[in-house]
Amino acid sequence: MTAALVIGARSQVGWFLLPLLAEAGLAPLALSRSAPAAADAPRATWLRGALPLSPPDPPPLRHVFSAGPLDALARWLPRAPLLPDARVLALSSMSAASKAHSPVAAERALAARLCAAEEALAAACARHGIGWTILRPTLIYGAGRDRSLTPLVRAARRTRLFPLPAGRGLRQPVHAADVARALLAAALRARPANAVLPFGGGERLSVAQMFARVRASLPFATLGLPLPRPLLRVAALHPALRGPVLRLDADLVADNGAALALLDVTPRAFAPDARCWGL
Repeated sequence: MTAALVIGARSQVGWFLLPLLAEAGLAPLALSRSAPAAADAPRATWLRGALPLSPPDPPPLRHVFSAGPLDALARWLPRAPLLPDARVLALSSMSAASKAHSPVAAERALAARLCAAEEALAAACARHGIGWTILRPTLIYGAGRDRSLTPLVRAARRTRLFPLPAGRGLRQPVHAADVARALLAAALRARPANAVLPFGGGERLSVAQMFARVRASLPFATLGLPLPRPLLRVAALHPALRGPVLRLDADLVADNGAALALLDVTPRAFAPDARCWGL
């Protein structure tokens, strides 16, 4: 079996990617700073370490999958034991585009760092003759390991209150399993994509619809807590809340056209259930 290194294997995308690799006849090697959780352990051979330091004695690699920092991956590639036809399949974020013109300086800086890291990885792959694909997913959910919707669910479980903010923006949540399928499809293409591909879920819906569906998916009752626009305007005065509140009126979506044409992976509509939040 051909070895495939998975960086960020304990992420929500890694959770779905590891068994997909084994089913495809690849031998997944999972890189982690710490020992895997019991549920993760049987899914791969685990290596302790973190980039840009070299993982401990990996075999020759045909595929490198990454859900970690792109710039660290780019710095490691010159030392990586890659086969001549190796591929790099990595995750960035649609924040590279959606936060580029944010009124919050820290968010604009994040977008700039993401774009610079994408460019660094693409350049490193080109120097070494390695095929590559970078996905820019929208809001990822599906394994109870995200930092966006799952924390909201956990707070609702404690308080039995579910916030319902007003907002005019559109959302396009993408299931982590579909992101994993897209990465695998990019790895198995006859020719590498050598492209940055936006990748969102199979449905665009309003902010209100997204939160309503999350609430409806919960296996416990909650009291809906409407957050009207005047209250949100006050909340936006707090520096830590300014960006998230202002984005409620922004469309955070992706044009899936290029990804669908190249990868032939159709993501699902947003229909979460309790398993998506680890419940």
